[in-house]
Amino acid sequence: MSHSSAVADPSICSPLPVLGRDVTVPLVTGGEVTYAALDYAASAPALQRVWDDVAAYAPYYGSVHRGAGYLSQLSTDLFENARRTVADFLGCRADDQVVFTRSTTDSLNLLARALPADCRVFVFETEHHASLLPWQDSRVTYLDAPRTPQQAVRTLERALADRDPYGPALVCVTGASNVTGELWPVRELAAAAHAHGARIVLDAAQLAPHHPVDIADLDVDWVAFSGHKLYAPFGAGVLAGRADWLRAAQPYLAGGGASRRVTRRTDGGVDVEWHESAARHEAGSPNVIGAYAVASACKALTEAGWTDLVAREQRLIERVRTGLAGIPQVRVLSLFGDDAPRVGVISFVVEGWNSSHFAAALSAEYGIGVRDGLFCAHPLVRTLLGTDPQTQGECGAPEAAPGEKSLNAIRVSFGAGTPDEHVERFLTAVRELVTEGAKWTYRTEDGRCVPAV
Repeated sequence: MSHSSAVADPSICSPLPVLGRDVTVPLVTGGEVTYAALDYAASAPALQRVWDDVAAYAPYYGSVHRGAGYLSQLSTDLFENARRTVADFLGCRADDQVVFTRSTTDSLNLLARALPADCRVFVFETEHHASLLPWQDSRVTYLDAPRTPQQAVRTLERALADRDPYGPALVCVTGASNVTGELWPVRELAAAAHAHGARIVLDAAQLAPHHPVDIADLDVDWVAFSGHKLYAPFGAGVLAGRADWLRAAQPYLAGGGASRRVTRRTDGGVDVEWHESAARHEAGSPNVIGAYAVASACKALTEAGWTDLVAREQRLIERVRTGLAGIPQVRVLSLFGDDAPRVGVISFVVEGWNSSHFAAALSAEYGIGVRDGLFCAHPLVRTLLGTDPQTQGECGAPEAAPGEKSLNAIRVSFGAGTPDEHVERFLTAVRELVTEGAKWTYRTEDGRCVPAV
């Protein structure tokens, strides 16, 4: 793709307004520049619509499910309406529950606590730690990284068919990789799970901000995602799906809100009757601001139109991948190959560069924010880099000084609020750093590469 082809197509929607789009940051080489936020996969900037909705509600903030006053009643209605909005956004079935949590990690830990006795769990090593690690109290089968979507389905089918004893089972799979951005064959994996008597939970943390997610259409049993990746950074997440395992489980947290009735026994103890609704796993004062923000983001994305949003993002993806492909020293990481469908998440390494050094130079010299590290997906990144899976490393922390070999990668990610100009600046910066080198010197401080003062 030529540089001229990066000119915006008027038939494709403009970026959605987000907070921080006009923020300027200092450069070590002097002056300031508008910040290019290209780390959406970690936390996306808040949509202006979300911020405005929260600001309009804030004066009316009150307790939820706990007060007779006007503000409490209004807040309760807003909280429950947010639950219905999220259910609509996800295409929930009539008997599905929507539980508000803190994040995807919290959602999947909740589900892990709700598994029936002797439930087997099957998870690919390619998962983010949020969906790789919560099942350690269960009998877990970790599946090797597949190299094609078809291989993923075959691997799962064999593992489920071979399980002994045959009993309750859960498959956990990502919708879009937080490392490569590649889309996983969710429908096919769900069909395979159900054909072998298993259920499936979809980690949609990286999928929901980029593509529509429909529980009924995908035929998954649960979906988990985080508000802070969906342009709603107010500390809320969602677990939505089948109610039976959730109703049968002990509350995730014990306390007010989860309990319907608490009575003293004659022996001095207490008897508790727990709610069977989503409130069973929402003990404590709900995060009404977070839930409302998530619902606002769901509405904003739906009203913007997924067809236009996806088309624009695909154009940005093509531009970035084509631009990086034109730099011989850059190797883009991929599990399924160049033709795999993907979202706006791209990881790469640069020959001769420590990844932390490169990311630090992008920030300090160009005002571009990306991520370097193992992206809380250590097994996957090490598989893609071809390093020893036993090699030690911390999530997001470099293991080498500038100029030394790095076991990490660099990740650029973008979405509905990314201007074309930020993508062009990024590609220009990568080319200049590769061909001309850094203009500043850097050192390692507290495990990170930083500009030397």
